Amino acid sequence: MAVRAVIFDLDGVLVSTDEFHYRAWQRLADEEGIAFDRRANRRLRGVGRMESLEIMLERAPRPYAPEEKAALAERKNRYYRESLEALAPGDVLPGVREVLRALKARGVKVAVASSSRNAPEILRRTGLADVADATADGNDITHSKPDPEVFLVAAARLGLAPAECLVVEDAASGVEAAAAAGMRSLAIGAAAGHPQADRSADDLASITVDEMLGT
Repeated sequence: MAVRAVIFDLDGVLVSTDEFHYRAWQRLADEEGIAFDRRANRRLRGVGRMESLEIMLERAPRPYAPEEKAALAERKNRYYRESLEALAPGDVLPGVREVLRALKARGVKVAVASSSRNAPEILRRTGLADVADATADGNDITHSKPDPEVFLVAAARLGLAPAECLVVEDAASGVEAAAAAGMRSLAIGAAAGHPQADRSADDLASITVDEMLGT
């Protein structure tokens, strides 16, 4: 079945806010006296906020009650949102705008699917809000990747079957979510070479739309 839509993950695919996330988690960990570094941060890629918090708390010197965890997650998000004020259209990753224009020219629909609840703000600040035919984000779902929910919501909003969609992901959990959704995937960056991906590339600047679509 031909690809009629490409569903893009947001962070690490269209825009990189990895450093913003890392600094927010690091600040929170420092305030709580929890050991945290870039190696630990790599485990948080493609993982939802509460799941990420649980990973960070594995090295906590004391247990945290559920209400404390909720407060920690909100504090981290506040730090992260403060950092997003510096985000601008120039932070869109190389090759992204060219790929989006080429897909539009071919009549291929575009969606953005992210587990982040901050996705609408990121899209607005980077000038990508009007590019997508549909979006799905952390505000629309109850299960984070590798659960396929966010991709299935995006496909439903596009009015297409999962088999008609190609997912572009940079996290293993996202590639696994695409497979669980019954969608093909292009794995880029850290996810390149994932055994469940249909295609791989370093980034969107290093692959043509023909290669992406398999045409």
